[in-house]
Amino acid sequence: MNPASRTKNVLVVGRDPNLADLVRNAAGETVEVHGAAGGEEGWSVIRELRPEIIVLGKLDSTESVIRLYEELREDWISRHASLLVVEYNEIENTHRILSDENLSTCIGDYSLQKGSECAYQPAGALLPKLSEIIAAKLKARENRLKSALKEPDGFCTIWEQIPGPGAFEKRQAMVLENAREAARRGIACAISITDNPGGNPAIATDILCAEIRRAGIDPLVHIAFRDRSRNQAESLLFQLAALGINNILVLTGDYPSDLGFTGKSKPVFDLDSVNGLRLVKEMNRGLMRTILRKPTRLGSTDFFAGVAFSPFKQMEAEVMGQYYKMKKKVEAGADFVITQVGYDARKLHEFLVWLEGRRYRIPALASVYVLSYQVAKAMHGNHVPGCVVTKKMLGRLESESVTRDKGRQARLDRAAKMYAIARGMGFRGAYISGQNMPVESLEYIVAKGNELAGEWRDLIPEFDYPQDKGFYLYTRDAGTGLNSMAPAPKTQEPDRSPVFEISRLFHNVFFDPGSALFKPVQRFMKFADSSPFLYRLLHGFERWVKSLLYECKDCGDCALFDAAYLCPVSQCPKDQRNAPCGGSFEGWCEVYPNEKQCVWVRAYVRLKRRGEQDEIGANIVPPCNWNLWQSSSWINYFLGWDHSAQMRGIRPPGSGKKDTAEK
Repeated sequence: MNPASRTKNVLVVGRDPNLADLVRNAAGETVEVHGAAGGEEGWSVIRELRPEIIVLGKLDSTESVIRLYEELREDWISRHASLLVVEYNEIENTHRILSDENLSTCIGDYSLQKGSECAYQPAGALLPKLSEIIAAKLKARENRLKSALKEPDGFCTIWEQIPGPGAFEKRQAMVLENAREAARRGIACAISITDNPGGNPAIATDILCAEIRRAGIDPLVHIAFRDRSRNQAESLLFQLAALGINNILVLTGDYPSDLGFTGKSKPVFDLDSVNGLRLVKEMNRGLMRTILRKPTRLGSTDFFAGVAFSPFKQMEAEVMGQYYKMKKKVEAGADFVITQVGYDARKLHEFLVWLEGRRYRIPALASVYVLSYQVAKAMHGNHVPGCVVTKKMLGRLESESVTRDKGRQARLDRAAKMYAIARGMGFRGAYISGQNMPVESLEYIVAKGNELAGEWRDLIPEFDYPQDKGFYLYTRDAGTGLNSMAPAPKTQEPDRSPVFEISRLFHNVFFDPGSALFKPVQRFMKFADSSPFLYRLLHGFERWVKSLLYECKDCGDCALFDAAYLCPVSQCPKDQRNAPCGGSFEGWCEVYPNEKQCVWVRAYVRLKRRGEQDEIGANIVPPCNWNLWQSSSWINYFLGWDHSAQMRGIRPPGSGKKDTAEK
């Protein structure tokens, strides 16, 4: 029995076998009902299945039912389940159903009370009443964000909230109040909580998300790998699962700001968003761990994992890099995707055309940002990585800002029109955000957006803000102002790099498993590994050569093959091994604007010279194996220990794997 393979489970504990059949009929075909004769058998099923509902029937006595009920309520695993007690009076042919809402009243101190909610009902009413209660309990426990995005004709609104620093600040109270009000008005299917946005330290997202869940609305918690090692990320995910928080947005994260304690925090970036998704999906299947030398499968989680995507890039290399990475995110198991902030309707449409062309059925939400002039200036100046505001757009906002209301109504109407366009285009939802936005503004955007949705095509000209010399993936459709299905010509000039050409030549001669010299070199590497002196000599020579050519950091798990012989460890501040992050601007690195080109832009133009640029999106590259840190990557490759060798099926000559921890 695998809890990840079924949607819902109900456990019936009791001596009466007819109760399990009754519950099965009441629950319906989409729910799997399991039976246990007593508490010991029930605990075994609970540990394995983690049922959503546990129904207690007749046991040895009323006291034993109450005792088991209290044990279930206090247990770490079963405390998350909904509990019901079903009592049946055979002599009078009557029944009653007790739960948290009325149990203490009806059986307080093990004595029967006579309140109206405690009275026995005719036996004939048991099945419909039980069916009603089980349906209500399951509905209350369902992931409403997941259900909304899986609904074919639905349109989901997510409202972003930005927590700030401090434990007891007014902003945290405002976030919770907004969540409660959105839940009360029913105008959002989830509240999104950012994770140290802008690389600035803030209150931990899991704390607020637990409070938001109690407020009656689903939270969407951001997880940025900027600040976390893979161990810490795994621990956080276990914590969220234990809290019943299953909606997550997996992000690389902005680079750390200068606001950390006594200065800039050390960036971590141990995992990128692609490998973060792989971790999440393995946890959903049940991670395998060796505990006391015994392989053990951990309890499966139920995460619904989203990712971000930036269609608003200027250069061909940047645009293609984003799509290469999005392909990997889909393959890694992304459940939904949210676009970055931008105001080019054709770019939004381009993403949907790409998804349709690849037959990806992943739900996509369009970002709708309520843009003020001050924030627009920051975005235009590239101070908010990934968000694009063109000069033309900035000029429009500037003219609006001098009106009597400082442009407030204009920006709300613009957001409502974007909402309408997203709905009309075929997005599955809108991700609405904005600085200090009250719930009344959210309500206006949703209502006005729905009102305008029928005329969304007429609004397209109002969102025609192309970037200067911007590249589009598809040709323009003159009739709609959007995109046709025809790919646009790719005209960016390739680059001829001497280092790339030399590296490629050496790879083909020595490192290609099909080359004539590969086997002799492999045997030499095995011999060198057995000689400490020769190992140090070879490793020192390798470090010198690769430092000179690639600024090598001696990670031992070399990714040069994956990035056109550019080192993503030394030349990308975020250590991105699976194509670029979303923060580049006009080809420049997010961290070093106007100083260093994005390493993946450079890789693209190198590979394009040989028509091999699509290789960037071909394979998911695993994160660095720190077990190999500062060891010879040449030996690790030829003896089959690093990720490049394993992707190519290379094994040590005549032996199995070596424990590289001893290096």
